[in-house]
Amino acid sequence: MSIARIPIFIHARDPISQAGVSAQLRMRPEMLVVDSPAQAAVAVVVADVVDDDTTRDLRMLVKDQRPRLVLIVATVDDAALVAAAEAGVVGLLRRCDASPDAVARVVNKAAAGDGEVPADLLGRLLEQVGRLQRQVLAPRGLTFTGLTPRETEVVRLVADGLDTSEIAVRMSYSERTVKNVLHDLTTRLQLRNRTHAVAYAVREGLI
Repeated sequence: MSIARIPIFIHARDPISQAGVSAQLRMRPEMLVVDSPAQAAVAVVVADVVDDDTTRDLRMLVKDQRPRLVLIVATVDDAALVAAAEAGVVGLLRRCDASPDAVARVVNKAAAGDGEVPADLLGRLLEQVGRLQRQVLAPRGLTFTGLTPRETEVVRLVADGLDTSEIAVRMSYSERTVKNVLHDLTTRLQLRNRTHAVAYAVREGLI
């Protein structure tokens, strides 16, 4: 019985790096190197640093959450780590650790919907996330979910079947305030209507 092969697109500005990673992955029976990111489940990007060119390449490759991004990079500092995460990277390897088996392991995890970051980098990323929440988002009443606590409660009540007037009574708001909360939420997140807002909240695990 033939095994399902993972279609992989490899991108590097350095042709030697591209050829090297391609050669590694072509030897794996579960991998299929393809010529276009549109055909790929995973895109592997090889770079020296996470600079503007690298983040631009990452963002151009990913569309509608596909392909999932794996980054192999020579050096990475805290700012670069955050930039990579913002660009959609789910798997990251330092070049010095990018053995054929390590690359294949991270690619397989990415294809399965998981991710992998070196333990020391993960700790630094979590510190950055916590600092951003404390210093930037929390003072503005925001969270990483994109919803304020008030918006979350309004959407939860919509999901419970309450109409605008009932939500207003439950939360001691005016109906206009409830309508404004829903309007701001749907506009900011580009949601079509209340039903779409509820679906978004469920999908993101907010309610």
